[in-house]
Amino acid sequence: MKVAVIGAGSVGFTRKLVRDILKVPALADTEFALHDISAANLDMVAQLVSKDIAANDLPARVTTSTDRRRALEGARYIICCVRIGGLEAFHHDIEVPLRYGVDQCVGDTICAGGIMYGMRTVPEILKFCADIREVAEPGAWFLNYANPMAMNTWAAIEHGGVANTIGLCHGVQHGWRQIAEVLGAKDPDEVEYVCSGINHQTWYVDLRWKGRPVGRDELLAAFERHPQISQEEKVRIDVLRRFGVYSTESNGHLSEYLPWYRKRPDEIADWIDLSNWINGETGGYLRYCTEQRNWFETDFPRWLSEAGAPLSAYERSDEHCSHIIEAMETGSVYRGHFNVRNDGIVTNLAPDCIVESPGFVDRFGLNMTAGITLPLACAATCSVSVNVQRMAVKAAVEGDLEMLRLAMLHDPLVGAVCNPDEVWQMVDELLVAQAPWLPQFAHAIDGARTRLANARHKPRASAGAARLSVRSVEELRAARDNRSAAHSPAELTG
Repeated sequence: MKVAVIGAGSVGFTRKLVRDILKVPALADTEFALHDISAANLDMVAQLVSKDIAANDLPARVTTSTDRRRALEGARYIICCVRIGGLEAFHHDIEVPLRYGVDQCVGDTICAGGIMYGMRTVPEILKFCADIREVAEPGAWFLNYANPMAMNTWAAIEHGGVANTIGLCHGVQHGWRQIAEVLGAKDPDEVEYVCSGINHQTWYVDLRWKGRPVGRDELLAAFERHPQISQEEKVRIDVLRRFGVYSTESNGHLSEYLPWYRKRPDEIADWIDLSNWINGETGGYLRYCTEQRNWFETDFPRWLSEAGAPLSAYERSDEHCSHIIEAMETGSVYRGHFNVRNDGIVTNLAPDCIVESPGFVDRFGLNMTAGITLPLACAATCSVSVNVQRMAVKAAVEGDLEMLRLAMLHDPLVGAVCNPDEVWQMVDELLVAQAPWLPQFAHAIDGARTRLANARHKPRASAGAARLSVRSVEELRAARDNRSAAHSPAELTG
């Protein structure tokens, strides 16, 4: 069996997925074909993974190639972990909208940054799909981890012709553990749940603790009395109070998908917490990614020296990928929450959109649970994002400037902060800044430059409402050494 990884230069995350697969005895002889545009990153991840395989005396094999079609040839599973444009483009996703007052924490799903991320990524997803159809094993499965999750999955299924596409995210699992903690469950498995919605706006629509239902009042009281989480998750708790259900997504993520919590700079601090970037820090994910890239480039020799530990000591993660492959290859049954085309899975969301909802995987493939109805407030919130995603996918596929502008205009946070003229001008500035990664908009770049030269609005440089500085490698190392429960570098990078 051959597993190809596109974007394998995401070293820590790739290594985690490979080790997850190698933990399954039936998958020990897998061929891992690693592809990235960076030969240097490929070499580093190959060294780490090869050392793990050799030290554990496994028959698995590793190949690397900067030629994507070569890596995909004959692959049964294709894992996508790409970040098109890297941190350079990501910087523009955050900094340009901030000049117009759009203060994002993450910027990789919707909002201004997520929309532009889709403009860069969707055309590449379509190229991946063309190669999969032509050279991969017939019926190959495309397992997409790349954001913007819904847009990329939508494009692969609707425009890329790869029906066997599943979008994978770990937000559901993270939120579940948090719920178990505030309820006081001794073991997270005591808490059972059903989540449904769209990626990063998924909702725990049914919660059971030791078999009994957990309602809003009990859950709200549990969150409000938790000394740490009550301070870190103010947006999620407020939405729980008003909607009646808890969101899977982090405080920082959720705050930028809604029009209410980040539109006034002097109020943002009331809704976030700076103990961790994911709780709402301005540009928090960009800072985190920058720090981890710097950390990795400096600390790789130590990583390599520590690689090759016995897999018996490695705890398989709850990333869906290895569990899906195991189920399809061995016939075991795996239950998870997956991103797929709706078609009646969620009754009150559009049939063509990408939903994240429960399903089961076995040797027959993916089987989704149909007929789930979201609470009306959740459906209303999701539907706004779905319409932004639909317009953004169309814009990305066709290079349609007007559709890109309309997607940006209808984004909840952008619309809460900017007037239409500002949105149009912000799109022009983003197009010019990201022109190297937007070939489908080549026809629009000169016009955008001309309009910017005569722009009416004068956007101002802004540090944002809650910005922290990028830490040096020395500061990161000191912070790691001071933590009572240190994380490995691989976990920090994932």
